[in-house]
Amino acid sequence: MAQRAFWKGYLKLSLVTCRVAMTPAVTESAKLRFHNINRKTGNRVVSRYVDSETGKPVDDEDQVKGYERAEDDYVLFEDEELEDVALESTRTIDIETFVPRNSIGWIWYDSPHYLAPADKVSEEAFAVIREAMLKTDTGGIARLVLYRREHAVLLVPRDQGMVVWTLRYGDEVRDSAPFFKLSENASPATGAKTMMKKLVEARQRDWDPKLVRDPVEEHLYEIIENRTKKSKRTKPKKAPEPERKDNVIDIMEALRRSLASEKKPAHRK
Repeated sequence: MAQRAFWKGYLKLSLVTCRVAMTPAVTESAKLRFHNINRKTGNRVVSRYVDSETGKPVDDEDQVKGYERAEDDYVLFEDEELEDVALESTRTIDIETFVPRNSIGWIWYDSPHYLAPADKVSEEAFAVIREAMLKTDTGGIARLVLYRREHAVLLVPRDQGMVVWTLRYGDEVRDSAPFFKLSENASPATGAKTMMKKLVEARQRDWDPKLVRDPVEEHLYEIIENRTKKSKRTKPKKAPEPERKDNVIDIMEALRRSLASEKKPAHRK
């Protein structure tokens, strides 16, 4: 079943415009979620917004967004006011410039969204823009209002459509230099680097989404299934602590053992 679009608008490049539809590329709908339950009654516990001073519940129509400019002093915004900000980018993705596709570090990438033409009439214009980016190996930079905030976005071709990445703001990405400075003097021995390369190659395999499965959630589902069947829960076995003779780690010895274990035939899932 086709994914329902959560945003519809226009893709624009100079004088070329087409109608497009967008939907998030990732979802958490399948994740295991818990409710808070009253142990005594078995009923769900619901949360409500209350006034911080009176303790009384506040109805939805009485709630507004507020920016704190001083202690207990707020500038209030209605929802309509927030939606009116940057109107031009609420329904139009206007590509302002193009950059080499690999020139933006992955750390700037935030959330991915799939973009496709919204109707038959728009397919040709959409395809022309997508193919031009493929030929030049570039991505398009634009601005777009999503989730009530304007974001810089990166458009990149993917299959027959595009991926729209929201990009992190400049003040959201920390400078790594002070942190990485702690290890700038590390200089591994040539032999260690050679052995580590062999270890990496021994464990190399093709990408498979199963490599990033969630074993904790899988175990929780097993517990839920067992309890549904009214069976006793089995306690998970703790992994044995690795034996360590002292606090010094022998990197070369660890590498030798790792490489030796990789050469032995093993059945992996």
